[in-house]
Amino acid sequence: MKTVNRVLLCSCLVLLFGIFGEKLQAATFTGRSSTVLEWFDDPGDDRAVPLYEYILLNVLDIDKGGMNFKGYGRFATDISDVVDADSRLYYAYLEKKGLLNSRVDLRFGRQFVITTAGASVMDGLDLQFKNVGPFNFRVFGGGDATYYEAYDKDDLVWGVEVNGLFVQDTLKLGLSYMQKWDESELTKELIGIDFDYDKKNLINVYSEVQLNYLNNVVSYFLVGGKLYKSPRWSMRAEYLYSLPVFTSTSIYSVFAVDTYQELMAEYTYKMAMGLRAFGRVTHEFYDEFSDADVFEAGIEKIRTEQFSGYLAGVYRNDDDGQDLKGVKIRGAWMFSKKFQAGAGANIDVLDRRIDFDNNEDETTSSLLWLYGTYFFTDKVNMQLKLERVESDLWDEYYRGRARLNIRF
Repeated sequence: MKTVNRVLLCSCLVLLFGIFGEKLQAATFTGRSSTVLEWFDDPGDDRAVPLYEYILLNVLDIDKGGMNFKGYGRFATDISDVVDADSRLYYAYLEKKGLLNSRVDLRFGRQFVITTAGASVMDGLDLQFKNVGPFNFRVFGGGDATYYEAYDKDDLVWGVEVNGLFVQDTLKLGLSYMQKWDESELTKELIGIDFDYDKKNLINVYSEVQLNYLNNVVSYFLVGGKLYKSPRWSMRAEYLYSLPVFTSTSIYSVFAVDTYQELMAEYTYKMAMGLRAFGRVTHEFYDEFSDADVFEAGIEKIRTEQFSGYLAGVYRNDDDGQDLKGVKIRGAWMFSKKFQAGAGANIDVLDRRIDFDNNEDETTSSLLWLYGTYFFTDKVNMQLKLERVESDLWDEYYRGRARLNIRF
């Protein structure tokens, strides 16, 4: 995967310059370079020191007709040769908007496609047809690059979507469909339905449903509503149902899996500009364990001048004895235009942090951290962060990160 993505990233840049040549001289280049050095201990107490170079590149108005190129990827290595730090190409595509009297948008290359039916990283074509009567149509397809370590011509993904606005643009309805194939075998077939009704300055009601057509079951269902008649306060309630979807070729597809459900209610009150208080209660439903109730209340300050932060208390109660009484706290101060620093702690709070790059669940029960940012210029800054982590898996360990960001 490491070699494949390096080749892909370099090939995209070579292809871009090769196709458009002199036209690129008149285009607008923007982007960001982020050099990241991390360190942490693995389960064998060996210290890993991965080094990443993230590159974000936007090339705008290539042909003086609204064609753009957008790319994002990373080169990676582990200096200590302890973990496999993969290079990755997250996306790299050409887009052209406003074709055929501003009715068609197209995007070609590696891209992230998301619908209510499902999502994927795809190497292919995404076409969107807008304002066809009251509807918008979308069709996409290509190679499925989400989970595979090698390319195969028969690893495919494709889908369609239709949506529209009704009732004076207050009601949005959508229907989507997606298939995934692995070596010519259909592994996923999903249908998505969504609606969103938003009466401005009064109420927002929304829902999403995902059907696993291969197994003839509902795999995801969300319904919620928000009352926000007053600019000072809002109330929100949601019900969530989730059932994992495995590919038909996965060994896990033959085992029974548990559903997860939760019912949540939240109240938010705006105390002043950038300052809000909130209270939230969640009832968690489990098949094999006792249900749990989670209560959380706190206050949050968005930085409007120098200070930003939040303080929240969390109480979790269940009959299996996994009670938690915890606190979340974070604060940051802008000492000058050049320097910002802060600290935070999540103590006796279960936070599920998934490392998508390595497919690892890093759920923690205690996390302490210090961080700071120094702004050399408006376009160059350095970020430092140090964390102390406790969990059932790791007991205790430390990790750090240094990041140099350069915008251009």
